[in-house]
Amino acid sequence: MKSDIDHLMEEARLDALLVTGSALNNPAMTYFTGLVHMTDGDLLKKRGEEAVLCHYPMEREEAARSGLRTHDLGQYDINAMLAQTSGDRIQAIALRYQQVFKELKIRGRVGVYGRVELGPALSIFRRLEQLVPDVELVGEAESKSAITRARATKDVEEVERIRKMGVITLAVASDVAGFLTSHRAKGGVLVDRQGEALTIGEVKRRINLWLAMRGAENPEGTIFAIGHDAGVPHSAGQNDMPVEVGKPIVFDLFPREAGGGYFYDFTRTWCLGHANDELLKAHADVQEVYDAVYATLEPGVHCRQFQRTTCELFEARGHPTILSNPNTSDGYVHSLGHGVGLAIHEGPQFRDYPDNQDLLLPGSVFSFEPGLYYPQREIGVRIEDTLWVGPDGRIEILAGFPMDLLLKVPGA
Repeated sequence: MKSDIDHLMEEARLDALLVTGSALNNPAMTYFTGLVHMTDGDLLKKRGEEAVLCHYPMEREEAARSGLRTHDLGQYDINAMLAQTSGDRIQAIALRYQQVFKELKIRGRVGVYGRVELGPALSIFRRLEQLVPDVELVGEAESKSAITRARATKDVEEVERIRKMGVITLAVASDVAGFLTSHRAKGGVLVDRQGEALTIGEVKRRINLWLAMRGAENPEGTIFAIGHDAGVPHSAGQNDMPVEVGKPIVFDLFPREAGGGYFYDFTRTWCLGHANDELLKAHADVQEVYDAVYATLEPGVHCRQFQRTTCELFEARGHPTILSNPNTSDGYVHSLGHGVGLAIHEGPQFRDYPDNQDLLLPGSVFSFEPGLYYPQREIGVRIEDTLWVGPDGRIEILAGFPMDLLLKVPGA
């Protein structure tokens, strides 16, 4: 949580943080600024002190909206610095950083974060270290960085924003189900009143519209994969393909607050009209494993242990998993979940790797998504919800939705 940031900086031996880039689509910056329309700038935070947001004059009002202490970069004469460096913009920007660091008394080990164009940033920071020898710029491993670890648990305000996104997500999922079942089946596909086949692309366009109408956006796209594609976990589905009946549809929706805020993650597997016995069995197995592992979730346990339990339960039902064969492309082939927040994938992680020491903790918000995949048999099933570990250790689904496999359509 944000309240842990100074403690986590101390553990990482960081004296300060530097977050650079936009406040839009930049989780490390947004974490401090909130949803403000600031296209470029820097945030500097010394351990034990409040953060300072460095902004350009045109965005002074947006910077002020963050509620942070602000520092106007317009006070530095960049043209004079360009003249001083014979037009070398990299060196000029490094000189400006030198002045900012001096005024804000930034020194020691400084963790660097943010989303920026890598080449110029690398050159600027190399020059900066030469100009300010008492500063060491530090790039931490993403999973171990102070900000990443802080973001792995959420406070009540963050959870409520994610929950609100869950309500929006499930409203759109309900719209999609209604849209699909408003069509009829003909020749093995859904058709509209004019007899034209409904395509996956049209479904996705409707999803984006319905999300936008509710104040959400879909920057990572939607998975709406049918048949063989449903058996490949991250296959998004082919936009020009018709929506077929009698085959599994893996519908994975993971939108976020408009402007680069908090995500929600949700998946259901549907089959229009009818399903064969093999698909019915796979769906039942996934739902049984979902329920069984959910019942074991408790704070203070290593997340990788829940992944191992999931593998063992699927193997007991006769399915291959990555526990016995890490390279399998059939059966259970991915991890049980991941943290959800300002990025769709963040801590905690559930991968069963020796170096994964992530714990399930009060404040953790995470996806929970067992699944089975047999692409050559045109079978794919995933059931996913976003869960929260409350302050009392109770596990809660932030927004519930039916897990039914079959959707009835006329003519199927």
